[in-house]
Amino acid sequence: MMGWNILKRGLLGAVALAGAASLLPAEAQTPRNTAIFLREIDADRYDLHRSTARGAGEIVTMLTDTLVSMDWDGRTIRPGLAERWDVSPDGKTYTFHLRRDVTFCDGKPMTAEDVVYSLNRWRDPATRSPVAWRAGPVKEIRARDQFTVEYELNTPFSELLSQLTLFFAGIIDRATVERLGDNFGSQGFNGTGPFCWVSWTPRNELVLQRHPNYRWGPPIFQNRGPAQVERVVWRVIPEPTARLAAMQTGQGDVTQYIPPVALESLRRVPSITLHTQPNYFWDFFMGFKVDKPVVSDRAIRRAVHMAVDRTALTRAVWFGSAVPARNIVNPNTLDYDAESERLVPDFDPAAAARTLDEAGWRVGPDGIRVKDGQRATFLTYGIATLEGQRQGEIIQQALRRVGIEMRIQLFDATVAWGRLATQEFDAFFLSYPYFSAGDALNLYWHSRARPTPNRMNWNNPQTDAWLEEARSATDPAVRARALANVQRQLAEEAPWLTIAREQLFVATSNRVQGIRAHGLYGIGVYKGLDMRIVR
Repeated sequence: MMGWNILKRGLLGAVALAGAASLLPAEAQTPRNTAIFLREIDADRYDLHRSTARGAGEIVTMLTDTLVSMDWDGRTIRPGLAERWDVSPDGKTYTFHLRRDVTFCDGKPMTAEDVVYSLNRWRDPATRSPVAWRAGPVKEIRARDQFTVEYELNTPFSELLSQLTLFFAGIIDRATVERLGDNFGSQGFNGTGPFCWVSWTPRNELVLQRHPNYRWGPPIFQNRGPAQVERVVWRVIPEPTARLAAMQTGQGDVTQYIPPVALESLRRVPSITLHTQPNYFWDFFMGFKVDKPVVSDRAIRRAVHMAVDRTALTRAVWFGSAVPARNIVNPNTLDYDAESERLVPDFDPAAAARTLDEAGWRVGPDGIRVKDGQRATFLTYGIATLEGQRQGEIIQQALRRVGIEMRIQLFDATVAWGRLATQEFDAFFLSYPYFSAGDALNLYWHSRARPTPNRMNWNNPQTDAWLEEARSATDPAVRARALANVQRQLAEEAPWLTIAREQLFVATSNRVQGIRAHGLYGIGVYKGLDMRIVR
């Protein structure tokens, strides 16, 4: 606790000291038409089909466009590269009519063949995309002519258009992918977005340049293109005090990576504006590999729920920038099942101890429980962030009090995703975005998503059947009922501990105007077309 309090005082001091320093002329430190984005961690790569990291998505949405786009409400589908689309009466065929004025960053015109290539690469098993399922039950994606794409499904997929707004569905240039091979998204990129790839120095910065011919931005923006900012630099500053100071001394213009403890103080800094987005779903959780020793026991998993005070934990870690979570999806999402919340174990350490006693886990001489010669200990992996470290410490202490030992290993984001794809660990800390109950549950709980993102190794035929029923349902009531069954099953089995629901805040310096928080897939600034430098 002492180290955390010192850090807290340091963060608040950084806000106060930087407030005076912010009087320095920002234009003396940053080129006039360059926007500096600050973030806490880098992504593992920028291949849109091979990374699920938010850090990848926030870059890729500037580099690419999608067939359709998401409005600010998080629900309404708007045009994108497709000016319009038709859906067959049976819900199986979508026909997209493309704009005719779109070019890639290298000047090559975009056609239906580029769309077909990009979407097929996403779903190709050889690509090994962890989110290929988001493309739906595809029968065939074909170019009917140069500017018409037919997207045919084997069965209806009610969320297809929403899925096609995500960065995984961005359109890319085949020649660039084939030229760069495994280095695509690390040594180069060629998309149709408002910005173009310049360079990437891992763990340091990624540089983008304005796409000069861009004129086809989504209709949610006042400026459809080209971007008003000539250059964007995404800079990694892991230390929260340094990130805060940079924002207020002209070395940073935009960040959504705000240390929670400093949020309220930052509101009072005149050179900083905070933007928020209420239609935002991003949850923090701890998942268990249900086929591993110790955590394979449902009694252990339910005892973890009972041992951890999520309300106190959220207050201690996020300081008002997140709210405590109980159920596996947000109550505000489409198809949320309120009944399942009643099945989630309450915070009750005494009940946790009784549950473990009844399951045969006896307290050993060192305070750690033992059953059939197996100690109640497990290894947890996570990404090395301030929140990850602090929540790990709090949960570790809470579990120790009921006789469970949790060991923790945190990794830098550039290597963490690779480690999280292994079977070396028993539990893990992560966070994730979604836009509906169906989206959240299909992402993590279908057996086909093993080994990632279904890192729990959850393999339940009944779960799969309910999820398939929901995906293909044309009747909303049928879909809601199937998803309710999954939510109730997971509430009983407790294969992960939902911890907190992040609230989205984007901070901008007084050099920048036109920013509006979006939140699609957790991305604070979506494309940045209305962004402009005013000082």
